[in-house]
Formats: sequence, C-alpha cells, structure tokens
Amino acid sequence: MIRILGTIFVGLLGLAFGSFLNVCLSRWPAGESVVQPRSHCRQCGRTLTWWENVPLLSWLALRGRCRTCRAWIGWRYPLVELVVGTLWGLVAWRFLDWAFLPGVPELAFFRGLVMLVGHLVFYWLLVTLAVLDAEHLWLPNWLTWPAIAIGFTYSSVPLPFDDVVALASWGTSIQIRAAIASILAMSIAAGLILLIRWVYWLIRRREGIGLGDAKLMAMLAAWLGLPCALLAFGLGVVLGALVAVVLLAIPSDRDNTETWALKKMPLGTFLCVGGIVSSLWGQPIIAAYQRWAGF
Repeated sequence: MIRILGTIFVGLLGLAFGSFLNVCLSRWPAGESVVQPRSHCRQCGRTLTWWENVPLLSWLALRGRCRTCRAWIGWRYPLVELVVGTLWGLVAWRFLDWAFLPGVPELAFFRGLVMLVGHLVFYWLLVTLAVLDAEHLWLPNWLTWPAIAIGFTYSSVPLPFDDVVALASWGTSIQIRAAIASILAMSIAAGLILLIRWVYWLIRRREGIGLGDAKLMAMLAAWLGLPCALLAFGLGVVLGALVAVVLLAIPSDRDNTETWALKKMPLGTFLCVGGIVSSLWGQPIIAAYQRWAGF
C-alpha cells in the first residue's frame, strides 16, 4: 500500500512540475519571467482561474481550447504533463520496490532517496531540452552546463552520509578513477558529435549538427555512463532516421528535394528520447546485445 500511495504522490507531483514546465517552455524562448504575470491565455491575455490550471484535467475539461477566445491550446501541454508525471511515477515505483526490501541499511536507503531525487531532476531536464529543441532548435547552455555538473557530481562524488569506508576513500585512487572515468566518458560522448559535425562540414561546407548536441551527449554520459550514453545516441539516430523517412513520404515535403535535404531536424529531441529509454532499460538492452553478439 505504501508503494502504491508513494508512487501516486510522486506521479501527481510530476504532473504539477510538468505544468510548471509548460509555463517555462512558453516563456523562456520569449525572454519572459516564469513568475509574473500569472498564467494566462497566450492569445487573448485573460488570466486563468484555478480550475483551468489543474494539470491534465483542465486541458481535457476545456477540450484543448481557451474558454474565452476558443484559441487552440496545443497538444504539448497535456503531453508534457503526462510524460513528466509518468516518468516520475515509474522512478518512484522502482525506488519503493527496492527501499522496502528486508534488510536494506538505513544509509543505503537515504543514498537511494538522494539518487531518486537526482533522477527526477534528470528526467525533468530531458523533457525540457527535448521540447525546446523540437520547437525552437535550442539547447540553452544555462541548462546543459549545470546538468553536466550535477551528473558528474552524482557519478563521482560520495554523498555526505555514505558509509565510513566510502568517505575515507574520498581523494584516494578509487574516487579519482571514478572522476577520471566520468570525464573521459563525457569527452568521448561529446567528441563523437564533434567528429560527425566536422566530417559533415568537410563534405557539405555547412554546419550539420549544433554544439548544443555535443553538450547534451556529455550530459547523458555524465548521468548514465558511456555505454548507456552511446546507446542513447544510437536510439536517437534511429528514431531521427525514422522521422525523416516519414517526412520524406509526405507529398508536400517530397516535392522539393533540395528544400527537404536542407531541413533542420531536432537531433537533441531524439537524443533525449534515447536517453530516457537508455536510463530506464539501458542495462537490459546492452546485456541482451552482448549475449546476441557472443560477448
């Protein structure tokens, strides 16, 4: 019962943070404050009532339109709320499944709790970057750089309440190797994007991949490690190729081949989707591949 109630609570909290994220996604590109003014219709400017701000339910009750001017609100609003709420609920379900196993040490429980919060932040950031890149081809530095720093800290720095042995080893070869491994993982992941960017420039003499994608790959490596980051890259590339094939099949896009060839695709969005899949199921996928390849 505690596991179910805890999952529901975290999932509802995710819906609320998803609703706040929608405000950020609407106002950040325009350079507006996310605090003032209060939530309002982007078309007619009317301030929304409290019941029009209930995550997911308000959109369904209003049928996706403003109550005053009937302007279309858009699918992004309920989708972002639903995705964040679902991801947060899934993380909470997994954590509570482990936390209440018999014999889990108290220090391990609190460490797991901190890791839980870290993963909630990680998924919130991935959804944020995915939507920003999809809508504006924008991966802002003030999101990616802090995310890299936080991911590096989580992967290589011991928590204050770790056991005595772990704390005593801080500054020794164990922690130094962990920090070096994390830095190398971030460098290789970012370097992969930079290499592709350079090769594309040599062939086409134009920019093919933005530097924001390199920072995003470094972020994924900081949080997930190099194997899962490379898996996220592979999944992102495959997903992007599938979307490109679908766009190519649309007659209006297929008519002008040159225009289609120059059409910009949000690689960061696909990398974020790949990062979410890799974070949730990366280890089983990699293990299955290794068995298939005979490693």
